[in-house]
Amino acid sequence: MIRALWTSASGMQAQQTNLDVISNNIANVNTTGFKSSRANFEDLIYQDIKDPGVLSSNESRVPTGIQIGLGTKLSDVSKVFSQGSLIKTDRPLDIAIQGEGFFKIEIPGGGEAYTRAGNFQVDNEGYVVTPEGYKLSPNIQISSPETMVSISISPNGKVIVVRNEGGQQTTEELTDIKLYRFMNPAGLKAVGQNLYVYTDASGEPVEGDPNTDGFGKLSQGFLEASNVNIVEEMVNMIVAQRAYEINSKGITTADEMLRVVSNLKS
Repeated sequence: MIRALWTSASGMQAQQTNLDVISNNIANVNTTGFKSSRANFEDLIYQDIKDPGVLSSNESRVPTGIQIGLGTKLSDVSKVFSQGSLIKTDRPLDIAIQGEGFFKIEIPGGGEAYTRAGNFQVDNEGYVVTPEGYKLSPNIQISSPETMVSISISPNGKVIVVRNEGGQQTTEELTDIKLYRFMNPAGLKAVGQNLYVYTDASGEPVEGDPNTDGFGKLSQGFLEASNVNIVEEMVNMIVAQRAYEINSKGITTADEMLRVVSNLKS
């Protein structure tokens, strides 16, 4: 019965963590480029009362044995990098990736991070940046914005600016947009602000051109929505709540049984 108390407690802790993950998914249902997380659990060690296959006599063996589990624990929380829906915005610097690639972003201090969120803007120096002001890498700078008529971004990352200079329209090709892939995207470390940094688990980033070799093509005027399935998350929340309640019942039942035992003498 004491074992049952701790086993049920581990189940309650697991479901509390599960609810934390689900709540974060639901909170980010409208976050551009957000990838949902999934909590994965594994069973704890088993107490071996009788090993399977031990001799029960000189001529027979126990077919199954007796092993009593001691509960569950969190094994990992993994990101699910499935494609999110595309939302049409018609903003020239809204760029969605259809495929596996990531944009590379320069972060303060000389570091680099990666994102699926393509809601870019232009800063006071003409650089294409994230909403936090972090520059897209390779850097794209739009000079003389007052003469710019339009900017077009092709599916393979070509950036072309049309200008009106002295009544005549000219075109200027800027730096190409590059995309990056990882051997194990689930190994990326999320650092907030729609950014990820690579780790030993994810592997080094591999650079490539959009719309080639599976890097994904670019869609100008679109944003990738969160891949959170709100119906699925609500069902997961109900399941987590009921599992939490059932584990609490296990603790209550074990406590009642202990109370009965303690009252036997009286």
